[in-house]
Order: sequence, then C-alpha cells, then structure tokens
Amino acid sequence: MVFEYILKQNGLDPQKDMNIDQSIDFGSTAAAFSGGQGDFTVEFEPSATALEKEGAGYVVASCGVDSGYVPYTAYSAKKSFIEKNPEIIQGFVNAMQKGMDYVNSHTAEEIAKIIKPQFKENDLDTITTIVKRYKDQDTWKDNLVFEKDSFELLQDILDSAGELKARVDYSNLVVTDYAENAKK
Repeated sequence: MVFEYILKQNGLDPQKDMNIDQSIDFGSTAAAFSGGQGDFTVEFEPSATALEKEGAGYVVASCGVDSGYVPYTAYSAKKSFIEKNPEIIQGFVNAMQKGMDYVNSHTAEEIAKIIKPQFKENDLDTITTIVKRYKDQDTWKDNLVFEKDSFELLQDILDSAGELKARVDYSNLVVTDYAENAKK
C-alpha cells in the first residue's frame, strides 16, 4: 500500500502504468526477484540487504523516506486496561523510549552488536549494514509520540488503497500522554 501510495503521489497509476505482481507470497518476493521475476521488488530488511550481498540487486530507494513518516509499529491496548494499569503502560513506554534513546545515541556497529542475538540468521556485517541504512535514512524518531500528521498519512495510505471505510478522528483513537511523559 505504501509503495502504491508513493507511485500515485508521483503521478503514476499502479494499475495502468505498470504491472505489479501481487500474487507472490510476501516472504518469497526476494527469491522470485533474484530468480528473474520482475525488474523491481519491494523488500523489507534483511531481504533488501541480502539481495545486494548476493549481487542480485541494489537498493535504489526507500519507501519509508519517500512516503513520509509512516508509523509502522503502534502498540494497542484496551481503554479499560490502560485505565486500570497506568503504571504498566508507562513502564512499557519508558522502556521503549530507552531503546529509542539508545539507537539515537550509538553507532550502527554498537547497535548491531547488541541486537545480534535476536537475528541469529544474519551475520554482524549484514545487521550493521541494515542499522546504518536505517540511521542514514533517519528511520528512528527521537520519541514515541504518535503524531497527528503521521496518523493522517497512515489513513491517507489506507484510503488510497481502498482499505478504509471511514476516517477516524485522531483524538478518539490515539493516546500520547505516556509517550509525552517518557520523552521528558
């Protein structure tokens, strides 16, 4: 959806101006591409870096950079849980903020060494390459506040893809108090 949104923002019609094969299982797109299917592919990491290391392709653009800040990860909880457990919510958000502070104050090499055990299938050089790419693209914000502009962009993308029946008011769905407290 993000890729198609970017295409539309740049005056291209994904249905008319190109042939996008959406029949391939997402986990198999890199293999299909390296096997000769298609001229371009949209990949998450570590697949993009693996294609480069194999000499099968090159990263030519970042959907994350070209789309604007899309909140790919958001944590949800029932209102009743939040109201009954504010200390758990604040503790969780504080821990996440601590992680954001770490990635924004350390080198790609330092981060890669710390997270390596979570990515056993990748070598340290690959993880470092990915982290450096994310840092160079300014992927990580300095705080966890789910901004209204990002919320609207997400709805624009969903709407553009025909996946949104109705827009939702930001103030009815997003709570930023805990993230605001954590960034202090």
